[in-house]
Formats: sequence, C-alpha cells, structure tokens
Amino acid sequence: MKYNFDEIVDRRNTDCLKYDFAAERGMPEDVLPLWVADMDFRTAPGIIERAVADATLGIYGYTESRDDYFQAVAAWYRNYYDWNVEKKWLVKTPGIVFAIGIAIQALTEAGDAVMIQQPVYYPFSAVIRDNDRTLVNSELILRNGHYEIDYDDFEEKIIQNHVKLFILCSPHNPVGRVWTAEELRRVGEICLRHGVKVVSDEIHSDFVYEGAKHHVFTTVDPAFEQISIICTAPSKTFNLAGLQVSNIFIPNVQIRKAFLKQMSAVGYSQVNMIGLHACQAAYETGREWLEELKVYLRDNLDFARDFLEKNLPQIKLIEPEGTYLIWLDCRELGLTEEKLEHLIVHEAKLWLDAGAIFGKAGEGFERINIACPRAVLKEALERLRGAVEKLI
Repeated sequence: MKYNFDEIVDRRNTDCLKYDFAAERGMPEDVLPLWVADMDFRTAPGIIERAVADATLGIYGYTESRDDYFQAVAAWYRNYYDWNVEKKWLVKTPGIVFAIGIAIQALTEAGDAVMIQQPVYYPFSAVIRDNDRTLVNSELILRNGHYEIDYDDFEEKIIQNHVKLFILCSPHNPVGRVWTAEELRRVGEICLRHGVKVVSDEIHSDFVYEGAKHHVFTTVDPAFEQISIICTAPSKTFNLAGLQVSNIFIPNVQIRKAFLKQMSAVGYSQVNMIGLHACQAAYETGREWLEELKVYLRDNLDFARDFLEKNLPQIKLIEPEGTYLIWLDCRELGLTEEKLEHLIVHEAKLWLDAGAIFGKAGEGFERINIACPRAVLKEALERLRGAVEKLI
C-alpha cells in the first residue's frame, strides 16, 4: 500500500480522549482502548498539509467558507452517492449530535415524542432526554444474525405516542446495517403518512463493505426531502472528529428556517478555521487514501472474524455491512452485565463500549472499534481470548 496503516502512532499524552482519560472515565490506566469511534491512523496527506499551512499562518480568526468549499462537498456526494445538493440547503455545525440537538429543539416541544431504533448510538438517547423530550424506541429485531426493522411496531409506536421526530442511523451504529433502498422507502413512507420529521445521521456512509450500498435517505424518494434533515461529516471518514465540522443539508425551507433560528438562539455561527479547510481538503484530495483505508479495514474485519471463529466460538460476530465498528454477541458466555464488564475491563484489560449503553437490546453485546493497526487489534483479541479461557 502507498499509505502505512500498520504504523503505531503514540497518541498518549496528547489530551486524547481515547487514550488519556481512562482513570477519569473509571477505567484502569492499563486498559487497551477500542471504544470511541475515532481511528488510530494519520489522516490523508492533503489534509495534513492544509492544517499545517493554517497553523503556520499564526492567525486563527473568524473564518467562513466560500463557494469552492460547497463545490468540494457537493461533488463528493454527487460522484459517490448520486445525490445533487443545493447550496442553500447547507448548514455547517460543529458536529452531528449538536445538529440533532438543534433539530429536536427546533422541531419539537418539551414532552413531545422522539423515536429511535435501539440498540443505537447512545448520544441519541441522551440528547432526547436532556431536552426533556419523550424517548420512544422501536427496537430492531435480531434474526439469524441479521438486524431488521419491525415496520408494524415502527408505525404503531408513532401512532400511539404521537411521535414528532425520528432519528435514523444510516449506516447503523453499532449493528453495522446498511439499509437497503426498500427498507428506507418503507420507513420514509410511514413517516410521511404520519407527519413525522426525519433526522438522518449518515456519518458512516463512506464505510460500506462489498455487497451493500449506502443510499442517502432523500434519494430514495424526492418526497422525503420535505421532511428530512440529512447529517453528514468528514469526521469518521478522515479521522477529523476533533476539528468539529459537519455539513447538514435541509431541503425544506421551513425546516431550515426553524433550524437556523435555533442555531442563532444558542449563539453559534462559524465553524473553526482548520476544520473548515480540512473538510475541503479531504473531499478534494483524500479519495486515494480512503480507498486504501477501506481495503485495510476489510482485512481487519476478516482477521477479527477468523480469530473469533477459531479461538472464541462463544462470541459471535454480527456481520457488518458498514462502519469500522463491530458488534459482538457475547451472550453465550452466560454472564450478567456486571460480570461481562468485569471480564472485559479487569480480566482482558480492554476498554470497549458495553452493549447495554446502546439500550436494553444491547445487553450481552460489546462494540469494538477495528480502525487501528492490525497489531493492536491482534493484541486486543488475544487479551479477550485469555480472559475467556479463564472462565472455562
């Protein structure tokens, strides 16, 4: 490969959330962290070059994007997702969870019902509850190692709870589903039928494995544009989460006005300079790097699957269609949540994301981030094997 994804980059003592805050998060200092969804790889060279140029300038004042920024973002989604966006739709925010919070505040009132599909990315639940909204869950069904949507339950929950807003995770974190066009169409038609707005978190869209295809929610049916907020970002794709820039597309003018008004109410305007330029550089120069990264991640997935089958048959991989996060079914170990957590943290010395934080349906599961050098992934799985062998 042109890019060295096997390189071990020492992130300790850099104020890195993943590596430097174990004690503050209640973990032993010597855990190996594969929890938070950022990567242990240096980003694409074109991004680094632009960030260095910005840093060297020595002036970090208010910054706004020009048309070339929009053109870079628009070209990415046009070329790879057949999605034609308009400049007036674009709202830049410091992150997608921030945007979801703004959408909840703008489109619902205190006490209103907001629906999610657990097990799902846990900040969804937090931002709903912290805004004093009612959380409604239409739980995904795990059938033969594959998660599916229960459409009858989905529609029934909307009707029973007068749901105003649905947060779609596409591709889905943590279960790794990449929803088909037909699945998205059925969800969208139900939401249209009952006047439910949709916030679609598509941050993992650039990581899809062979045999699956990501569909931007509004490309499935143009009618969905009138109820949707599409949330995108370069942060997962190019490891830019700390630079805090997301691109939110809102075709409906009334929804966009409400969103912008709430943005103004919280006092937010421009995203940070280096993040803005890094995003543009990513979409203009980063494709070759990304394609090699995807090959490396596929090999990591193959390595993890093979290791589990040979050494840890009690732990089942839920085969992912997308993302660089894998969802492991540990229920055959027969442990309570507390004992499973003790096994992972104190016996295996691993810092993972326990499935229970994604909702009750996640109990007995663990989420692992495989976006790391293979040597790190191998060590993590060896630690896990050693801990499980002690149980037998």
